Amino acid sequence: MNILIIAPSWVGDMMMSHSLYQTLKQQYPDCQLDVLAPNWCKPLLARMPEVRKALTMPIGHGAFSLGERYKIGKILRNQYDMAIVLPNSLKSAFIPLFAKIPVRRGWKGESRYFFLNDLRSNKNHYPMMVQRYVALGYEKGGVPTAQDLPIPTPYLTVDESAVQKTKEIFTAQFALAENRPAIGFCPGAEFGPAKRWPHYHYAKLAEKLIELGYSIRLFGSNKDVDVGEQIRLSLPEPLQRYCVNLAGQTELNQAVDLIADCTAMVTNDSGLMHIAAAVGRPLVAVYGPTSPQYTPPLSDKAVIIRLIEGGLIKIRKGADSSEGYHQSLMDITPEMVLEKLTQLLAN
Repeated sequence: MNILIIAPSWVGDMMMSHSLYQTLKQQYPDCQLDVLAPNWCKPLLARMPEVRKALTMPIGHGAFSLGERYKIGKILRNQYDMAIVLPNSLKSAFIPLFAKIPVRRGWKGESRYFFLNDLRSNKNHYPMMVQRYVALGYEKGGVPTAQDLPIPTPYLTVDESAVQKTKEIFTAQFALAENRPAIGFCPGAEFGPAKRWPHYHYAKLAEKLIELGYSIRLFGSNKDVDVGEQIRLSLPEPLQRYCVNLAGQTELNQAVDLIADCTAMVTNDSGLMHIAAAVGRPLVAVYGPTSPQYTPPLSDKAVIIRLIEGGLIKIRKGADSSEGYHQSLMDITPEMVLEKLTQLLAN
């Protein structure tokens, strides 16, 4: 059986979808899985052994592009027995229909009755996103309840020789930090400062860790360069050499290698948090307005700190500080994080 997956467009969602791929291999042992996803996803999919092929989705997130979707579907005809559509949008269901794939499975979403013929409507029975993904790996009528649903842990394969080659690219920066064991920080957040632990808390934690003999690696995209510099420059000048700002300097594949090389990680709720969990790093994840009930890091080496109750608070910029930070994250002190990190490292 050949199965086409219409993949999500975000790093964290892509990582959680790996639980589905593992489930499909368990439910259909002879199946072959191809994943249609944005081009940036290919480094992650290449590290998931269950995936046969990563197909490039050339249409940007949010674009309708019906004609182009039809062309892609036509190219994919007569290749697949089943399609599983992970995004909830109507447009994401077009390609499997145009490809004339016999079984088209997904959640109800945006009025997709005609487009999906194996439609699931009890999404609310599965409160976690990863549960919703995994549930699509089962035949209708045979899906375990949320309490009984096995969740395979997402993982990414890591090749030590590749890690060493990646480290060589940053030889000068790591040498300046005296090649100390590294603690990685992921201080960015896709949806604004309200999801970010304050830079000054990161800086204070970095100072404490440097004094304990560690170096700090700051990870993120081009959008996170400035917050990385805020953290680095908030350190006492003699300690700044031990804080390496890699934000915007690494390709995704390199970031995976360098995160895997870290002794531990401290992150906001972000896509890189899910990558850190997937490479098995001890991880402290700080949450504020977003809720770990829906998209927690899927790892037994992860500890979550959240000081407020309840579900998601939809906010991009908080009114609690001039930087837009949310009070619930400002209240998480560096000492709290260091205590949890120390416990993880002791174990």
